[in-house]
Amino acid sequence: MAYSWFKAFHIIGVVVWFAGLFYLVRLFIYHIEAEQETEPARSILKKQYTIMEKRLYGIITTPGMLVTVACAIGLLVTQPDFLKQTWLHYKLGFVALLLGYHFWCARLMKQLEQGICQWTSKQMRAMNEAPTVLLVVIVLLVIFKNNLPADITTWLIFGLVLLMAVTIQLYARKRRLDKEKELAQISELPQQQA
Repeated sequence: MAYSWFKAFHIIGVVVWFAGLFYLVRLFIYHIEAEQETEPARSILKKQYTIMEKRLYGIITTPGMLVTVACAIGLLVTQPDFLKQTWLHYKLGFVALLLGYHFWCARLMKQLEQGICQWTSKQMRAMNEAPTVLLVVIVLLVIFKNNLPADITTWLIFGLVLLMAVTIQLYARKRRLDKEKELAQISELPQQQA
């Protein structure tokens, strides 16, 4: 019975943790883009994003991570034979990467607050896809365990990464073109009024 409880709350923790990670880096993107605004909008936006990032990280993302890890330990205590399975070793390796990403977000959040972040919004958009890739790999390992079709999985992950990279580039291009169009329309207004 304990195993089922740990498993249920492990899954709930994973959902909460990933929801936080997905949204947190999106806030970082907006925070970085706020630098392009004029005052007082820049200061107002940066202050608001800092508050939102801290709350998301402290109230949702980190508790989700803690529940996930605590329940994973509970699962391993109730089923220690799992530790002998190869797929679990790989899963734990990917979870370690995810934990590193989680704490990297905390570091980045501090840099954004201090105004010393060197990342561009485009780079951050690419980093925003890292938890998605890790989620796909981890879920596939959990479902297929030692029978994971490596060749299909490899191509699936490669295709997913490629699709995300192309999507990011297309979105960035669209935003740039929209901004250029908006600036062109603004510059035409004084000429039309004259």
